Amino acid sequence: MSENETVSSIQRSPRSRASTRKPKVNQIPFGVLLLLITIGMGIMLNIQSSNLALFFITGICFGFILQKSRFCFTASMRDPYLTGSTSVTRMVLVAFAITTIGFTAIKYGYLQSGLPIPGMGYVVPISFATIIGAFLFGIGMVIAGGCASGTLMRVGEGFTMQILSLIFFVIGSLWAAHDFEWWKFHVISKGKPIFLPDIFGWFGAVIVQLLIILFLYIAAEKYQKARTIKDQQNN
Repeated sequence: MSENETVSSIQRSPRSRASTRKPKVNQIPFGVLLLLITIGMGIMLNIQSSNLALFFITGICFGFILQKSRFCFTASMRDPYLTGSTSVTRMVLVAFAITTIGFTAIKYGYLQSGLPIPGMGYVVPISFATIIGAFLFGIGMVIAGGCASGTLMRVGEGFTMQILSLIFFVIGSLWAAHDFEWWKFHVISKGKPIFLPDIFGWFGAVIVQLLIILFLYIAAEKYQKARTIKDQQNN
């Protein structure tokens, strides 16, 4: 074989390999079928209870948003260290700011109406158990590759690792629920509960929390810029 023929065969090889690739499967019929199934399930649940249908639709919407935005609490803590990116971290902080305003408005509305403030049962003491629990949960999130929301999202995408994580997530939750009263009485209750409106007032508590979130947002943004400059200098 001459040199020109050899070069010609090399130039044609990528095209020949591309032509042997299997054509992509048209996923539109599957999408239409899934949409019809979702609508059918929504109608069935609505027949039983309108609340069930509302919960189902809300869950579908949240799942879609999580999948498209790749929103994950694990990534918000992991990415700054691994890649230097704080985009997800800042998204989480913005979500915290929005929910701070929304939940405060709801709770204050209940207070003004003379009704019990919802969620007050979850204002638990800060103790050594908080540090240990956060540390263990952080390790678990990194090993599993996702938090609760990220795990559920990736289960829907078909990731085998996340299916395994979800199974043990359920087992661990059931075990924790079984022993929670013991931990609550012997460990958790030894700390001191902190409810910011009791210290700063309702308006002051919102301002303090938003300022903390703003400080963290600015710090995350500056960290990403500094990390980017450092990586560019190293390269």
